Amino acid sequence: MSSSSSAPASRVAPAREYSERLTLPWWAWPAGLAVAGLLAAELWLGATGVRSWLPFVVLLPAAVAALAWLGRIRVAVRDGELRVDDAHLPVRYVADVVPLDAAGRREVLGVGSHPLAFVVQRPWVGGAVQVVLDDPADPTPFWVVSTRRPVELAAAILAARDTA
Repeated sequence: MSSSSSAPASRVAPAREYSERLTLPWWAWPAGLAVAGLLAAELWLGATGVRSWLPFVVLLPAAVAALAWLGRIRVAVRDGELRVDDAHLPVRYVADVVPLDAAGRREVLGVGSHPLAFVVQRPWVGGAVQVVLDDPADPTPFWVVSTRRPVELAAAILAARDTA
């Protein structure tokens, strides 16, 4: 007899934690650096002195910083909360979670979208989840959060809500 079958039936499995960083795709880095390099070369235009090196010293690190900043968003489910960047949502206020593909995300965020919805959308990430809220004190009807793994994120949010 295995030891797993001797565990009590009333024991609840711990909620799964989820963590993801919405980084830029690999091709955005060389494209961004190429644009910064071309702009620096255009500012240089064969000049001598400070104008020969200053555009490169300023624009290339600025491009790296901008690209890193664009890929900074973290999405996580832990400690009974959905965390998206610096926003926190206690899972006890979650009524439902709907995984969305690219077409579903376009529909939810399209012309008829709700103006009070909380949206963290990254165009380079295809999927998303719609988190429908049940909080009478909050006018926000739902959150829409980009994710590369919408089904896994939805399952983690619902599992955390069920254990809370």
